[in-house]
Amino acid sequence: MQLIKNAKVLIAGKLVQRDVLIAGQKIAQVAENITSAEAEVFEANGAFLTNGLVDVHVHFREPGFEYKETIATGSAAAARGGFTTVVAMPNLNPVPDNATRVTSQVALNEANGVVHVAQYGAISAGLTEQTISDIAGMSAAGAVAFSNDGKGVQTADTMLQAMQAAARVNKPLVAHLEDDSLLHGGVMNAGDTAQSLGLPGITGLAESAQLARDLVIAQATGVHYHVAHISTKTSVNLVRIAKSQGVRVTAEVSPHHLLLADTDIKGDNALFKMNPPLRSEEDRQAVLAGLLDGTIDMVATDHAPHGTDEKAQSFMSAPFGITGIETSFQLLYTHLVKSGVMTLETLIQRMLDAPVAAFGLQAPTQIAAGQTADLVLFDLAARDTIAEADFKSLGKNTPFVGWSVYGRTVATWVDGDIVYQP
Repeated sequence: MQLIKNAKVLIAGKLVQRDVLIAGQKIAQVAENITSAEAEVFEANGAFLTNGLVDVHVHFREPGFEYKETIATGSAAAARGGFTTVVAMPNLNPVPDNATRVTSQVALNEANGVVHVAQYGAISAGLTEQTISDIAGMSAAGAVAFSNDGKGVQTADTMLQAMQAAARVNKPLVAHLEDDSLLHGGVMNAGDTAQSLGLPGITGLAESAQLARDLVIAQATGVHYHVAHISTKTSVNLVRIAKSQGVRVTAEVSPHHLLLADTDIKGDNALFKMNPPLRSEEDRQAVLAGLLDGTIDMVATDHAPHGTDEKAQSFMSAPFGITGIETSFQLLYTHLVKSGVMTLETLIQRMLDAPVAAFGLQAPTQIAAGQTADLVLFDLAARDTIAEADFKSLGKNTPFVGWSVYGRTVATWVDGDIVYQP
């Protein structure tokens, strides 16, 4: 048994002192003052206790790309970031694009993950074929959602068939929006910064044009359609309109699109290269407004580790993607909550309650007796400087190194066991 003493928990939008008794994998009691002769005491010293955060968009790279990340290192990074449940994307080798491969991947995640690692199945073979995969079979094998993340679905008929199949099993169809015919070799957002750096740009139309197509098909099929890493003002407006018309659509935004714009790119530094790219300041303000008003339902990190040598290349040749799962809560708490842009309650709703509800995950969203003890303790007063040396992830590729942040993770529990402590 463990007894967490003197924690602060959110009740009706206010932080109040509570003790939490853990017995086995479950919370046994929550009260203002608990005493137990048998329990090992963990002194919280007034730190903020919440259920573990949930990230529906991570890349753990195993199998196939273990030099970038493994399930063990990725899940350790998740625990350090305060996450106890994540959903891993299928751009692996082999791609989990049939029931047998999904079964194998689910088992691998369970064997090697220190947090709960749920799994996506691929919409189509190899993420690129026009014929859809066996979505019903993958669903039965344990896939919680379906995506070709990293590749946009290029034909409307493929998307129609995928949405119909996902609707039949009542699981989310998650879209990486990217019309290949509109890319033209771009590596960053099309605009003044790209021109000044002499780099080819990616227009926002590559995202929003495909989104408009998909929303019409989603309305026709009734599928739960989820927009990955939304990045443009036009896309936010399209989702807002679709929701008003009853389309079953949810959306996520990544921390880097909330905090950075293409004007923050001062040179040929591939740590700022991600897909979708950092957009204009107007787009950044639009996605932030969308998160605040609920048009965008949740935050998801798109944690995308790469080898150090890969990201040391130029913008033209380096791979897209940055890490994020270890820094997301601290960055957003510091720059959105401490600054007064949003409340702590809203941030937790966007990083926990919303993803659990949208994806039908088993993660707990209440600190109450009988609930699974998936918990994280954040010291909101502790100030840190983001440093590569502290990362549990193999990937060090983030432009946020050196930033000053608050909200240090003190401890993370999964099924009642401590899986992270500094």
